[in-house]
Amino acid sequence: MEMQNKIVVVGIGPGNPDYIVPKGLKAIEQAKFLVGGRRALNQFAVDGQETCPITADIQGVMDFIRAKVKLDHVVAMVSGDPGYYSLLDALRREFPAEQITVIPGISAMQYAFARLVLPWHDATLASFHGRTPAAQDIAYKQGKILGLLTDSKYNSQTIAEILLQAGWPKTQTMYICSRLSYDDETVVTTTLGEAINQPAVSHCILIIA
Repeated sequence: MEMQNKIVVVGIGPGNPDYIVPKGLKAIEQAKFLVGGRRALNQFAVDGQETCPITADIQGVMDFIRAKVKLDHVVAMVSGDPGYYSLLDALRREFPAEQITVIPGISAMQYAFARLVLPWHDATLASFHGRTPAAQDIAYKQGKILGLLTDSKYNSQTIAEILLQAGWPKTQTMYICSRLSYDDETVVTTTLGEAINQPAVSHCILIIA
């Protein structure tokens, strides 16, 4: 039986190319068809590859993959780890799991906990990126550790307000982690009470511990 071409989903890490695993980089370099965000394509695509940028037109991306995977393997680059809020969800709805191979990467959340030298096996992870977490996920409990994804609407300021309303104390420590893995990364240590009066930081990782 003829071997079926694969869709190879590669996690490219938190941003800095130093944090992509060698197997993922090799798959990207050898790809004939390459899918990814515009920044990732600018960073990793090489001459001779046919590329497709991931935009708001997700169906257009799926149509490209469906057409090209008939010809050869297709490599799809996603930021962070493919298993954590990425294009993998959409691919699983469009293609059988047997046709997909995943090369994991380092998520920004994973990097943030490492940057703070904090174990995260007991942390509650939730996302405010284009959604709102369930109330029980962000409800206060003594000793609870939260790891939160943010966006422009739900940022360090607005999320601090939400957590205070959810019963968290004003003195609770909040770490605002932005531009992770880049030369200009910043990690600001503050409290929930102080964060509501500080300039808002968006598209970052918030660790409440």
